[in-house]
Amino acid sequence: MNRKLFIILLALLPFFVSCGKKEAPNLPGDRKNLKIGICPGPYGDLLKKGVFPDLEKKGYKIEIVQFSDYIQPNLALASGDIDANLFQHLPYLKKFTADKNLKLSAIINIPTAPMSVFAGKTKNPKDIKEKASIALPNDPTNLLRALKLFQELGFIKVNPDAVPTKASLSDITENKKQIQFLPLEAAQLPRSLESTDFSAINGNFALASGLDLTKAVILEKLAEEHKNIIVVREAEKDSVFAKDIVEAVKSENFETIVDQDFKGFQKPEWFGKRK
Repeated sequence: MNRKLFIILLALLPFFVSCGKKEAPNLPGDRKNLKIGICPGPYGDLLKKGVFPDLEKKGYKIEIVQFSDYIQPNLALASGDIDANLFQHLPYLKKFTADKNLKLSAIINIPTAPMSVFAGKTKNPKDIKEKASIALPNDPTNLLRALKLFQELGFIKVNPDAVPTKASLSDITENKKQIQFLPLEAAQLPRSLESTDFSAINGNFALASGLDLTKAVILEKLAEEHKNIIVVREAEKDSVFAKDIVEAVKSENFETIVDQDFKGFQKPEWFGKRK
């Protein structure tokens, strides 16, 4: 190869490499135009009613970006396509960021709709039959939450030492009725009610599909770590806009909206200590 050509190609190599990798832009933390990612469910309304009014008074212009699954919102945040997201709990964030090598941080948790078990073809848990079919979330942390709900119903027994980030159907230690468990993407769970006996459905997807939490077979009692969180890039967790979001969430307006329009949501521990 011509020596001059080799030197030119060598000099251009970093450029070619960088073109294939999308990195989050270095954005100022005091910017006023924000994009916040959510998944289907009530959280867009919760933000619009309870958080955005306070932010808009401070000059923010905010756009909601909706995603259909639990994978894209974190990838979009890491790449800089959005500025924050609200759809997940802390164990999910920790596992996802570890698996994908992303640097994201939670800034506050919020009132959350609990996971619920809804009746499908079988209406009463006492009527569960041999080899009944049950749908549940396919990601480990939410799968374990669902298994524990079915344990409460007496369907199965679950390994008490199961690790949330590594949980699987192998953590079922007793299944006398040989129930067939079907792990599905969370967004597909409401539709599974037509073909399964019962389904454990994440609160946001249950509400998005028109299901009534008060008619669930059983509602989860949320652990603090399973209450949804607002997440930003790690480098911006102390930014002006992140602090303004936290302040808006802790405002009197937010508390009023939650009590008025989001009944049944389980509140984080800080909620009663706001004052």
